[in-house]
Amino acid sequence: MYSVIIVDDEPWAIKGIRNVFNWNQYGFEITGQFTSAHKALEFICEKRPDLVFTDIRMPEISGLDLMRMTKEQELDVEFVVVSGFAEFAYAQEALRFGALDYFLKPIDMELADPLIEKLALHFSKKRSVKNNLILEALTSTDKSELERLTPLFGSAAECYYRVMIVYSHSEKKSDSRLKLFDSSHTLEVEFGSKKTLYICKSEQQSDLEKILDSAVVTGSDRKAVGLSSISNSYQPISKLIKEADIAASKIFIHEEEGLFAYEPKINTVKPLIDKISLMIQEKSFEDMDDIVHRLKPFFKQHNLGMGEVVYLWNQVVSVLLGTCYEELRDMELDFLNYSELKERFENFESLCSFLYDIFLYIKQLNDQPANEGDIHSHFAQMIKYIDNNFQQRLYLRDLSAQFFINQVYCCQLFKKNLGKTFSEYVTELRIKKACELLKHTEWSIEDIATKVGYMDYYYFNKVFKKQCEVTPTRFRKS
Repeated sequence: MYSVIIVDDEPWAIKGIRNVFNWNQYGFEITGQFTSAHKALEFICEKRPDLVFTDIRMPEISGLDLMRMTKEQELDVEFVVVSGFAEFAYAQEALRFGALDYFLKPIDMELADPLIEKLALHFSKKRSVKNNLILEALTSTDKSELERLTPLFGSAAECYYRVMIVYSHSEKKSDSRLKLFDSSHTLEVEFGSKKTLYICKSEQQSDLEKILDSAVVTGSDRKAVGLSSISNSYQPISKLIKEADIAASKIFIHEEEGLFAYEPKINTVKPLIDKISLMIQEKSFEDMDDIVHRLKPFFKQHNLGMGEVVYLWNQVVSVLLGTCYEELRDMELDFLNYSELKERFENFESLCSFLYDIFLYIKQLNDQPANEGDIHSHFAQMIKYIDNNFQQRLYLRDLSAQFFINQVYCCQLFKKNLGKTFSEYVTELRIKKACELLKHTEWSIEDIATKVGYMDYYYFNKVFKKQCEVTPTRFRKS
């Protein structure tokens, strides 16, 4: 919701402004009303509302003075001037000070809806631009930009910080946002069309421990909520974001909704990994069915999370490449982080299926695939399908089944025929299309990310920067 305050020395005028607009319908919430401009200024400095409706002529401090003093303090607050004085000079002065609009009171009912719709569009675009700048700042090692963009990190007092990431079932709506603390103690950042980041700050650690009570609402649209640990500094903010996202990603494993706190349990999964490693090193795959089928129940029984999935994947990949490098060098066996794993595999079961196919391939290494011509024909059809549908969620397991190619052999075909892995191929298509859209359209970066197949803007920023060596925002500017 965008916060609004109304300032007018006449109470009837405040009431009129409150009643003339459909505030909630357009994502606005009135958080204060003042007949004193002095008290309004104090509130603006402390709470930093998004929008101020103000009269021009008021005792002691005029609406123009209020605008000037707010700008002098470099507060990111917008103004709409409503006045009973029709002199054109007032309108000129208000607009010169940066007012979004100027209206005579009482406001004409026929003008109310177009005005509030115009304001909602303005704030939506403004939030999108700021959101992208904050995304870039969060991924940067230089935290000074964060301090410039938001007051959350500007306090000299010692504070505690905790990060929450919320995955939703559907596109976010303004009335479904969490209200954890007041706006001066919470930073909300859109990480995707169905994913929101909250950075919470408090002088009391106990306040952040109680976030658990605020995060779960009966009947809400929230699919998964992840909580980081608590830090007494915002410097490790990237680490806290990673912890919260890893916690929320538990839904990748169990496909059960809920609230999950970050809790690493690497030592719990080590004995199972040792058993898999021994199987690979000795190439004794008699028990591979039992071992792979035990993975999901084992993770559920011990309440393991995405951090343990990453550890399992990377340890097994390390042993596979160390033991059978020549046989597997064309496979898509890369060391991956949690975001890359979620991008590549639909869920934990799909990941386990891929490992099973790898083990089966090693076991049957001397068997050559039959009917080579048909397989290459199917592979060509697969590539054509990917070229036309790369903006959708694509998983190698599903494509292999659709085009009748074993997914392990499919990895070899990508490397042999295209010189790149399946993931690399899809990523190149998406980023190439993103570059075209950034150059030739005025769509927001969030919309472009979605249109090329990335629902997670934060991840899209990282992938784009890795491919193009600049962020999407800087690419568009250049």
